[in-house]
Parts: sequence; structure tokens; C-alpha cells
Amino acid sequence: MTPPPLPPPLPPLRDRARPVRRPHPGLAIDLGSARTRAWLPGRGLVADVPTASAAGPGGSSPVRRGAVVDAEGAARLLGRLLDGYVPRSGHRPVVVLTTPVLCGDGDRAAALAALEVLRPRAVLTVDGVRAVALVTGADQTRPLLVTDVGARLTEVALLEDGAVAAARRIPLGSADIGGSTTAAALADAVVETVTDLLRDDPTARTLDALEGGLLLSGGGARRPDVVHRLARRLLTPVRPAPAPHTAAVRGAAAALSAARRHPSLTGPA
Repeated sequence: MTPPPLPPPLPPLRDRARPVRRPHPGLAIDLGSARTRAWLPGRGLVADVPTASAAGPGGSSPVRRGAVVDAEGAARLLGRLLDGYVPRSGHRPVVVLTTPVLCGDGDRAAALAALEVLRPRAVLTVDGVRAVALVTGADQTRPLLVTDVGARLTEVALLEDGAVAAARRIPLGSADIGGSTTAAALADAVVETVTDLLRDDPTARTLDALEGGLLLSGGGARRPDVVHRLARRLLTPVRPAPAPHTAAVRGAAAALSAARRHPSLTGPA
């Protein structure tokens, strides 16, 4: 009986193919005062739920006016929401988190503590207003005014070359409309804030930004009464972002896509 042929010898080590490298899995998260949204590459929006520390009517909000005030409650929310999307073994995820533009060190530390439940390999943060500018494809070679009217927090920012040059915040949002707060009052607060921001920096860049119009995002951008009043009082075009309520998390996903290609965030398969 003829013995089977021997397998060919392995090539010298220097000639062997290198291990395939692939980016680590990732998540983009927008942890808002009223809604928490998560975006998974290849899947899109996988979560859009009320921000509550527990399921059901008994859960309280661990985020107030954009700040994480209950890190443990936020961790329970993220763990419950994203458990099925985070590998239990192997590659740990890279997480991109949107943060308020004027987020303090304490607020940032609380948000990062909440994310530990996901066992991230790395956590990158991006200002919500920058994420909006990124996903809308706005021309960032010229000064840009961005206003994010969230549920409980409104932010106004002047971007220059893609970076935040100046910013203001208003502790009001679209969820506050009703009772003593009207849509007109919210829009007027934004107008006053934009005016103050421009008054503090009366240079060519701010005038150029105002002339270019206002890029609007957040749930407030879905209210025609707010949009029309802003345009009428500012005497400039107001452009709501496409699907403005998810613009921030989609912008974070765009940032994640770029980050996952960085050599420091890849590893052998």
C-alpha cells in the first residue's frame, strides 16, 4: 500500500502571511436626559429608549440636564440595553460617547464610570455639536453655528475648522415645553444665547457664521414653531439636520468608524 504524500513543508517564518488584523467591535452611544440611543456598525440604531435606571415605571433618570448624576443607574441601563451587543469574550468594544460641549471633568468621570459595565477597550468622547456637524456633512472650512435643542438641555456652539471656538448652554429643552415654558420662550432663550455669543466675539468669523445660518439638531429641531421663530428672530436661515433627534449618535458612529481604523485600536484576529 502506497503511503499518503507528506504535506508540503511550511515556508520560512519571514515568508509566512502575517495574522489578519481587524478592528475591534464598537458602539456609539448618546446618553441623553430623556432618551438613550446606541448605534452599532453594520446594524445601525439598535437602541432608542427612555433614559431610566430600571425597567418599568419605577425607574428614575440617571441623567439630568445632560449630566450623569447616578453612575450606577446609568450602568444598569447600559448593561440591560446593550448586553446582547457586547462580546462576552474576545475583542472588547471601542465606545464613542457624545458629551455636552461644556461637560466638566466630574461629569465626564461619571459618564466613563457608567460605561465600565460594557468592558470597553477604549472610550472616546465627542462633543454632541461636533458630532452633528460631522454627520450632516457641514462645510467646516468656514465658521459654523450649531444649536442642539435636546430634551432638557440646549447647547449653542461656534465651530471653527471643526473645533469648538465658543459655546453656551441653556438648562431648558423641548421636554420642558408646557406649563410655564412655551416653545416661544425656548426659541427666545436660544436667540438671546446666540446674540450673547456673537456679542462676546464680534469678529468676521462670527458674522460669517451667522450669515451662513444655524444648523439645528435635537428633538427641538422637529418642532416647526421653534424652527420658524428662530429663523424670524435671527434673520438667518435655520437648517434642521436630517433626522435631528438621532443626529448626535449618528455623528458619534461616524467618529467611531474613523477611530476603529486607527492602528492603536486594531489587533490580531
